[in-house]
Amino acid sequence: MSDFELYFQLGREHILDIQGYDHILFVVALCALYQMYEWKKVLVLVTAFTVGHSLTLALAVLDIIVVNKSLIEFLIPVTIFITAVTNITKGNQLSNDKNGNLNYFFALAFGLIHGMGFSNYLKSMLGKNSDLLTQLFAFNLGLELGQIIIVLVTLFLAFVVTGVLGRNRRDWNMVVSSAVAGVAIILMIETRFW
Repeated sequence: MSDFELYFQLGREHILDIQGYDHILFVVALCALYQMYEWKKVLVLVTAFTVGHSLTLALAVLDIIVVNKSLIEFLIPVTIFITAVTNITKGNQLSNDKNGNLNYFFALAFGLIHGMGFSNYLKSMLGKNSDLLTQLFAFNLGLELGQIIIVLVTLFLAFVVTGVLGRNRRDWNMVVSSAVAGVAIILMIETRFW
């Protein structure tokens, strides 16, 4: 297996790892407002998240920025909680253009924080060879594929619940976002750094 394949696989497995479900929760919270037919909006949303986490992942792995690991581990569930609560407060407005712009901002800004969290994992895996940029690129591509899988599963479940079972879209959002917010509170308590 080449270095590229190895780090691609590490990135995909990292975001899909159920034991590190915080990133899964964040992507689910980002997508909770959307339905399958809004896939273009979700694509832009996930791309904004990818841009954010790719930037800080690269800067942190290259030691251009250094942030307290405990602080980042606390801030990740904070981003999940804020995203989920924002979804809940949107009520019937769900994914209109004004809310969509706020979602894109959250995805980009909170992606910066998640990238620093990814860097803690990636730094522990990197060797001392000179192919750092290839490894970083492959890891990011793996993360992106993992995110797309999470998005597709979330949108499919939304379709089943709202389209097939006929449940209200607002109720889907409220249940998913409330559950994510509840887990985020537990994670914040567990990772508090003071």
